[in-house]
Amino acid sequence: MRIALLAGEASGDVLAAGLIHEIRAREPQAEFFGVTGPQMRAAGCESLADIDELSIIGLFEVLRHLPRLWCLRRRLVQACLARRPDVVVGIDAPDFNLGLERTLRRQGLTTVHYVSPTVWAWRPGRVRRVVQAATRVLLLFPFEARWYRHTPCEPIYVGHPLADALHPPPERAASRAALGLPPAARVLALLPGSRHSEWKNHAEAFLAAAARLRAQDPSLEVVIGLVNERAARHFEDLCAADPICAGFRFVTADTHRVLAAADVALLVSGTVALEAMLIGTPMVVAYRMAAASYWLALRLVGIRLYGLPNILAERQIVPELTQEAVEPAQLAAAVQALLDNPSSREQLRAEFATQAARLRRNASVRAAEAVLATAAGRAVAS
Repeated sequence: MRIALLAGEASGDVLAAGLIHEIRAREPQAEFFGVTGPQMRAAGCESLADIDELSIIGLFEVLRHLPRLWCLRRRLVQACLARRPDVVVGIDAPDFNLGLERTLRRQGLTTVHYVSPTVWAWRPGRVRRVVQAATRVLLLFPFEARWYRHTPCEPIYVGHPLADALHPPPERAASRAALGLPPAARVLALLPGSRHSEWKNHAEAFLAAAARLRAQDPSLEVVIGLVNERAARHFEDLCAADPICAGFRFVTADTHRVLAAADVALLVSGTVALEAMLIGTPMVVAYRMAAASYWLALRLVGIRLYGLPNILAERQIVPELTQEAVEPAQLAAAVQALLDNPSSREQLRAEFATQAARLRRNASVRAAEAVLATAAGRAVAS
């Protein structure tokens, strides 16, 4: 069996790696190729392109990269048509993958889309694009199924692999010991995002907020979880100019341990907010993008909450700050309010546990079974 996997960013790399392991457990001779991240390559997926080529955010930022993206898409179409995989699985990255899947489906290939676009948040018309692109759509969240009920694209709720992987979550004491943190210290984690444009957009505000908090409490430990060495160098260079930041710790590619060690996390909206919820770490969620992209997003977004813990709870349970509010004083105040209130942190942990239980469904197993059933033209067992 031959399977094409097209991942679009770090979170897609995690999903695809889990899928590879579970498919291999059922089809040991399965071969995989596609757009890959490090976890996919470690799992044995042949790389035609790196996920960094698709890791772009912002509506206008994408325009600068369109010629390169079109060339990549053409190259992937040619590779898939030459190899004729039994199934093509597009993993997230809908703006790139759905068009590619639709083209391949029209050429007779079987396609599955893993991770619904956030049609519940904005651009609900993308449901039509999913229907055109894929036979089945694999859903991470239970509330997404209603968007596909009356379409020919079958929705399969598989749950979220992170909810399975982080149950039970890493222990705080062990995480602190591994990071060299004092057992009884107050610890703030900064998670500025996995994409280059994300961590650059948030770096200065996050560091300045942490510096304010450290100035008020010199015993506060600040740990910065970064996606790679490039991001770490950027933050280290910024910290070098501020003596208050001298004791900040930089940790690369160890998000879960950083979150588990923290009393509170200041982080960007996205998958890392879900990870914090599953680990049980109280958080402040922030997000800032280019002004033109934000202006357009305001006219397209259909929800008032954007942090995943809040969306899942259907109310605001963690603070959210956007655009102009993503500045040191407001960020620091929101974090301080949680640091100073142990009962609020406990209430958040209880709410997080409730939401996490809804997402635990052995997702990678369910996704693998759905992909194999689709490749074989079979129904998916409920």
